[in-house]
Amino acid sequence: MIHVALLGCGRISKRHSELLGDGHINNACLTCVCDIKRERAKACGERWHVPWFTDMNTMMRDMEERIDLVSVLTESGNHARHVIEVAQHKKHVLVEKPMALTLDDADAMIHACDKSGVKLFVVKQNRFNVPVQKLRQALETGRFGKIVLGTVRVRWCRKQNYYDQDPWRGTWALDGGVLTNQASHHVDLLEWMLGDVESVFAKSRTALADIETEDTAVVVLKFRSGALGIIEATTATRPKDLEGSISILGEKGSVVIGGFAVNKMETWQFDPELPGDSEVMEKFSVNPPDVYGFGHKAYYEHVVACLEQGSHQLVDGLEGRKSLELIIAIYESIETGKEVFLRFQPQLCRLGHKR
Repeated sequence: MIHVALLGCGRISKRHSELLGDGHINNACLTCVCDIKRERAKACGERWHVPWFTDMNTMMRDMEERIDLVSVLTESGNHARHVIEVAQHKKHVLVEKPMALTLDDADAMIHACDKSGVKLFVVKQNRFNVPVQKLRQALETGRFGKIVLGTVRVRWCRKQNYYDQDPWRGTWALDGGVLTNQASHHVDLLEWMLGDVESVFAKSRTALADIETEDTAVVVLKFRSGALGIIEATTATRPKDLEGSISILGEKGSVVIGGFAVNKMETWQFDPELPGDSEVMEKFSVNPPDVYGFGHKAYYEHVVACLEQGSHQLVDGLEGRKSLELIIAIYESIETGKEVFLRFQPQLCRLGHKR
């Protein structure tokens, strides 16, 4: 049994605590929770009948023998500090997206975990969505032929009350904007599907929210394969969430996965067709009840398999760093107004820095 501690009891912790506390993950359970806000820690701990703490070091000391894995669910800008501290306690670490806000922080996290001999898992749950796995299989078997274009769209609704829940939301130092927060999973998917990016050119604006960072952005990407890509991301969709989607177009076929959380197969067409193609739409067209989708359950099951059976990690620290580097390149393009080529050294990107 893998005993999991939650560090941070904010919005995303509800998903993690429900899966672990309700016993939805085989061979894993919730063992304790921690948040610097007493009311949050107390509410979560009492909800699942586990010890709760307001100080991380106290939790790690008092529960040392009962913790195998710590899920870091704190503010994005604090991920690095918390992951490094957990690693120093010789515990495996799972960290929500984005893993960090600067590449230096990401490198420090990877180094700390390597030095302590613990595993670092970066949450990219959409990779485990069943339609996404089907798309990945089609790419790996060459069904698309030459890839022409890949597009992701995040058209979600986050009104001002969302940003007002916590003072860190929508700040450069601790959060970032729609690209770093809501769209980071989709950026990861596009890069995972189409491979290394050669360059990006981006524009953004703060359309409706009163925040430091962007709530709307568009990005044009050129991949090393020659394929082009588009990222469209906004939290200014009104009056409610519209879609979270990915489209891949190639010389021999087209696939579109939509829904709220890249969970609903909307187009699956190839020439030539193969046996089973006619059933794909029916089998892979389930939309989840919210934007979090179904992937967290599959991701935790993957983590358990890695810890118990030594399975290969799909998203370790180095893999999680790739999409962070891409996001930082996008911000650099926004600040400079120029095309940015990867690999690069950021000069004007504000992500992870105080104003």
